[in-house]
Amino acid sequence: MITQTLITLFERDLTKLKQELLAYQTEENIWKVAAQIPNSAGNLTLHLVGNLNTFIGAEIGKTGYVRNRPLEFSDKLVPRAKMIAELEATIEVIKNALTKLTPEEYKAEYPLLVFEEKTSTEYLMIHLAVHLGYHLGQVNYHRRLLDKG
Repeated sequence: MITQTLITLFERDLTKLKQELLAYQTEENIWKVAAQIPNSAGNLTLHLVGNLNTFIGAEIGKTGYVRNRPLEFSDKLVPRAKMIAELEATIEVIKNALTKLTPEEYKAEYPLLVFEEKTSTEYLMIHLAVHLGYHLGQVNYHRRLLDKG
């Protein structure tokens, strides 16, 4: 049951992130930072792709993905179409990885230390869904602030 719920939430929010990227009036605005907004929508998108492909794809799905977290925040001007393709691929990675998990594996300790203390895989998957929603909200506000007028 939790598998289908998580897949539904990840797919919903990654699809919404694609829609947000497409809604920017100009592709250039995806990469702008203004006032006290430290991260562009582009960098938040790269961060989410890296995060999900690391903790779900590489660790659970054994995809071989290797994360470059600093690049998620320093890379600039990645084409919108490329980011959308990466989001679509991430949805498939998540579906493939999570469908492999058994109820016992959800309850088991997640193999990597992500926080100060070890957590269950179930806890980390819920955290990742919430983390995605948090950054999705930031992208939505970023777009509306930069695209006004």
